[in-house]
Amino acid sequence: MGLFSKIFGSTSDRAIKKNRSQVDEVMALEDSYSKLSDEELKGNTNKLKERLKGGETLDDILPEAFATVREASKRVLGMTPYRVQVEGGIILHQGRIAEMKTGEGKTLVETMPAYLNALEGKGVHIVTVNDYLAKRDRDWMGKVFEYLGLSVGCIIHDMPKDERKIAYASDITYGTNNEFGFDYLKDNMVIYKENMVQRELNYAIVDEVDSILIDEARTPLIISGQGDKSTDLYELAKTFVSRLSVRVQDPDEKIDPLDRFVKQEEEEEETKDYIVNEKERTVLLTELGTKKAEEFFKVENLSDIDNMEIIHHINQAMKARSLMKKDKDYVVKDDEIIIVDEFTGRLMFGRRYSDGLHQAIEAKEGLEVRSESKTLATITFQNYFRMYKKLSGMTGTAKTEEEEFQDIYHMDVIEIPTNKPVIRVDNPDEIYKTEAEKFGAVIDDIKARHETGQPVLVGTISIEKSEELSKLLKKTGIKHEVLNAKFHDKEAEIVAQAGRLGQVTIATNMAGRGTDIILGGNPEFMAKQAMRRKGLSEEEMAQVDSHEDTKDTEVLKNRKEYEDFVEKYKDELQEEKAKVIAAGGLHIIGTERHESRRIDNQLRGRAGRQGDPGSSTFYISAEDDLMRLFGGDRFKNAIDMMKMPEGDSIKSPLLTKLIESAQRKVEGNNYGIRKHVLKYDDVMNKQREVIYSERKKLLDGADFRDNIIAMIKDVVAGFVNTMCFEKEDCGDWDFNSLFMHLKAIFDIDMEDIDGLNIKDVHKDELIDMLTEHALKKYEAKEREFTPEKFREVERIVLLQVVDDKWMDHIDAMDQLKQGIGLRSMAQEDPARAYAIEGFDMFEAMNEAIKEDTLRILFHVEDPSKVKRKEQNKNIKEGFEGDNAGEKKKPFVRKTKKVGRNDPCPCGSGKKYKNCCGRNE
Repeated sequence: MGLFSKIFGSTSDRAIKKNRSQVDEVMALEDSYSKLSDEELKGNTNKLKERLKGGETLDDILPEAFATVREASKRVLGMTPYRVQVEGGIILHQGRIAEMKTGEGKTLVETMPAYLNALEGKGVHIVTVNDYLAKRDRDWMGKVFEYLGLSVGCIIHDMPKDERKIAYASDITYGTNNEFGFDYLKDNMVIYKENMVQRELNYAIVDEVDSILIDEARTPLIISGQGDKSTDLYELAKTFVSRLSVRVQDPDEKIDPLDRFVKQEEEEEETKDYIVNEKERTVLLTELGTKKAEEFFKVENLSDIDNMEIIHHINQAMKARSLMKKDKDYVVKDDEIIIVDEFTGRLMFGRRYSDGLHQAIEAKEGLEVRSESKTLATITFQNYFRMYKKLSGMTGTAKTEEEEFQDIYHMDVIEIPTNKPVIRVDNPDEIYKTEAEKFGAVIDDIKARHETGQPVLVGTISIEKSEELSKLLKKTGIKHEVLNAKFHDKEAEIVAQAGRLGQVTIATNMAGRGTDIILGGNPEFMAKQAMRRKGLSEEEMAQVDSHEDTKDTEVLKNRKEYEDFVEKYKDELQEEKAKVIAAGGLHIIGTERHESRRIDNQLRGRAGRQGDPGSSTFYISAEDDLMRLFGGDRFKNAIDMMKMPEGDSIKSPLLTKLIESAQRKVEGNNYGIRKHVLKYDDVMNKQREVIYSERKKLLDGADFRDNIIAMIKDVVAGFVNTMCFEKEDCGDWDFNSLFMHLKAIFDIDMEDIDGLNIKDVHKDELIDMLTEHALKKYEAKEREFTPEKFREVERIVLLQVVDDKWMDHIDAMDQLKQGIGLRSMAQEDPARAYAIEGFDMFEAMNEAIKEDTLRILFHVEDPSKVKRKEQNKNIKEGFEGDNAGEKKKPFVRKTKKVGRNDPCPCGSGKKYKNCCGRNE
């Protein structure tokens, strides 16, 4: 802690102190509100709404609103928010992040700011990481809101559009970040306003905010349609690469990525066909490999510009073979490649690696290779959530990423004190030379604690490691549960029971996030298991769990039986809880350090909730990926200097500091990548806002007559200025080209223009004459169709043209981004170059929109045939994978690009920029 913090307190201390008087006001109302009747308490909702209409602010009514929710929670749920939970609620209302430890009741905290902000009638979104939690929290906490007269909705995957619209119209809406983001994109693709489902983005509370706004920040949401690229080359590349020899590069070896003729040592020739760099997540074809590729694909020179596509497919096949590991990076399920999230260990259904990597993995695994998709709409979570008028979030661990939250989202991270002191014992790291020694020690630790009845939760960083550990445990005869992405459906139930006496659970580090581990066992989950044993189907259990009003006697009977089971297990588990506490509470074992300290802290935080006893130990080896790739020689040398006997561990503050240093290095690198991604996406975001804003006006039925007239003037002036040069005699002007363009757009011929003397005309006069003639034709068309019908024709045409051009622009901007990195070699800032050229491309797109819109409007004959058309009915929701962290290869044109000042290829004799390249 710095001197300033010691004197004045930390940011969190100061925030808590500043809010103390408001918290005191809320707590002081407890006694008087407890004496209110149900009707009086419910009546507070309308009273508070009236006060807002009368000019008071949300801050003015906060104490009464929070006190109302506290009392309602007590009556409906049997839970009264603690003082620290009220403090957390105020932080959320202020648009900040509340860091609250595991088990502190974050789900209950969000009810207070959600209720307060919902009173404005503008909508509140509560964002969770999966459908299970969204539905659970809506059914659970939603009862409090409904008791107080507010409507509550929930958005889950595959929900019909009409139900989504109702859910979004609710005062409070639960859902996942994916569903909210995809609905935003789809709303900006609809062709009728009534098909939009979302309202204006007002206030969001993001649960597990670090997972959504940090871990997911690099994977943009994408809505795509069917592409048309052939998939044969993926199979050929896979076949070729499977025949190659490979060398894994030492992490400290330096290789110039631009040098294809790699040598292993100064004098020693490279003997392998390609090299893999695990640290940088890259592959490199050697000179030997290049010759083999030329023979296999029957090309003279693989580096020729015409062979770029072959090189690209070979690179992706090499990555699929050597960098992408089955059951670590992805799993094969139902003949599909499903990506495993590196932070949560969960299966990421719908996500596909971009740039052909996913297809390369499909080929590797012998599955059907699916064609690539065309992007129709895309946005990052960073830019989606920054559109909310107010944004807040909760998590158990955010302080390590505070700089990023402040820099990108302008949100402070405030640490909320725990309700009871944390008494968990965090043991020093146990460090071993080899992975085998480490796993041996982990098994010994589990065995010793299991014999005492102490429950153990073992965190692994991959599916592969969890299954490896499970095999070792089976040899000891210790019964255990394995939870990884393969068993996603059982996740909450398995984690909920991890605190039972003698229970051993192996899980990927983040599995079951959001589910409380109760010492001695969770009575609700045990009651559900008992009901299933009695023969209840999953559908019947869902009805029991929904808490919706019903008169169905069978459902009511099942609910009563379930509640009886819960009470029964609560009593039975008290004795078991006492035994678990006596054994030391839940023990956490980390089998490896994650790249992010935050993920390690999340794992530790599973134990020691609400003052419970608990402990944690991390086991590390010099062979772990983090230490091997990022620890460097210092870590290896430090271990060697200690000359530890085989099988012994080290507990060294020096080594622990080196481990944390490696983690900080990776965290800093990942933050840099996310910031870099945002720099590029901010360019697209500004353009997206312009397009979506204009689109919304079209859907709202705005009159675009003035815009069309402005387009006519701009296009005519643009044609004249391009083909008639100021310093040249008008006799040398290119009237043929000019009227060829005018004919194509406006159906204007030279002889149509009264009084035009091409031997003696001024440029401004020519622009005026042509514009006047174009406007007359436009007005004639308007009279022919009637103004009302023609306005709708204009909207339909504009909508179609804007959508088509915008989709092409997305692809063009993506290609620009892929190649722009090479600008750094010319001492040019790639991000700045991307912004400048992206602006030029956007302007060119706008010009193309004008011309195409006018071309269609001036040639339309029958308004009844002009219909609104969806861009692509078979759209798919997905995520742009970040290709496992590697840098994207530059886009290479198949034909030579014509320079803007080069002669135009059409043979006109003009510069390309003044002729056919005018709109590029």
